[in-house]
Amino acid sequence: MVAFIASIIFTVAMTLLVIPVAKRRPVGTPLTWGEAMLAATWVFAILFLAYGVVPHQWLTWASNEMKWRSDRLVYGPGGILKAKANGGSFPFTINYRHVMDTVAVLIYGVFLTLQVSLWVWWQKRGTKPASTEVEVSGYGRPLVRKG
Repeated sequence: MVAFIASIIFTVAMTLLVIPVAKRRPVGTPLTWGEAMLAATWVFAILFLAYGVVPHQWLTWASNEMKWRSDRLVYGPGGILKAKANGGSFPFTINYRHVMDTVAVLIYGVFLTLQVSLWVWWQKRGTKPASTEVEVSGYGRPLVRKG
């Protein structure tokens, strides 16, 4: 559990360090060779942690310490998830291995969503939102476009 939590904290901390750098760096400033190599290594390390280490630590923790194996069935609260094959009413059998793998897929999905949203934020930094104010005439009336 400690390794899983530590890997998440380390990944989030490395990712959050990108935000102050992005706010400090002027938009359109060319990169030097050294800056590009440092940035590429930093991003590779974040992606390695997010898509390699964190899911691995989750799977290791769930299978070893929590003993989520395929022979342990999930029945849910009050046996609501008990399969028909085992005398319940749920249409299929769910074991803890299925739950463990589903959580791993959710970890990948969360990191992918955060990665894409951070990319979009980086690309749109420094742009001003479109003004919704209508230009007014000298008399204070809104100007209308001529068709």
